[in-house]
Amino acid sequence: MKRSYIAGISALAVLGVIPFAAQMPGIANLQVNNLIAQNNQNKPQVQLTLSADKKLVQNNQTSWQALQGSVVVHPGDVIRYNLVGQNQGGRPAKNVVFTQPIPKGTVYVLNSATNNTTKVSFSIDGGKTFVANPTIQVKLANGKVETRPAPAEQYSFVRWDVKQAINPKSTVKVSYQVKVR
Repeated sequence: MKRSYIAGISALAVLGVIPFAAQMPGIANLQVNNLIAQNNQNKPQVQLTLSADKKLVQNNQTSWQALQGSVVVHPGDVIRYNLVGQNQGGRPAKNVVFTQPIPKGTVYVLNSATNNTTKVSFSIDGGKTFVANPTIQVKLANGKVETRPAPAEQYSFVRWDVKQAINPKSTVKVSYQVKVR
C-alpha cells in the first residue's frame, strides 16, 4: 500500500511539474509547439575582405604589387591595405564602421586613408578614442605646453564611419598605407 501511495504521489508530482517545465530554458527546447522561421537573407550581412599591396616605384612610375602568400617586406617599403565591405544581405546595412589596426612594425602614412563616402578618424591611444585629427601636448623649452598634430608613429588605428547605408549587393572600399620600420 505504501508503494502504491508513493507511486501515486510521484505521478501527481510529475503531472504538476510538466506545465512549468515548458517555461524552463533547457526543457522548453524539448517541446516543439510553434516554429518561427527566420529569413536571414533579409538582414544586412556585411562581409569584409582585406588585401594588401606593396608600392613599387620604377622610372618615376608608381604601381602596386598584390601581396599574397609569404612575402618579405623591408624597412622603408610602403604597404597599402585595402578593405572591401560587401552587403550580402537583403536589406541596406546602416551605421557600418570599419576599424583597422596599424600593424606593429609599421607607421601610418599620413593622409593616406581614403574617405570617399566615409568619415575617417584615428586613434593614438590603442583604440580607446577616435578623432579626425589626433593631437598631442608638447612641453616647450620655456615650460609652456603647446598642442600639436600627433606624429604618424603614434597612430594605432584607422576607423571609417560609413555615412550612407550599404545597399544589398553593394560594396564600400577603403584603404590606408603604412611604412615598414
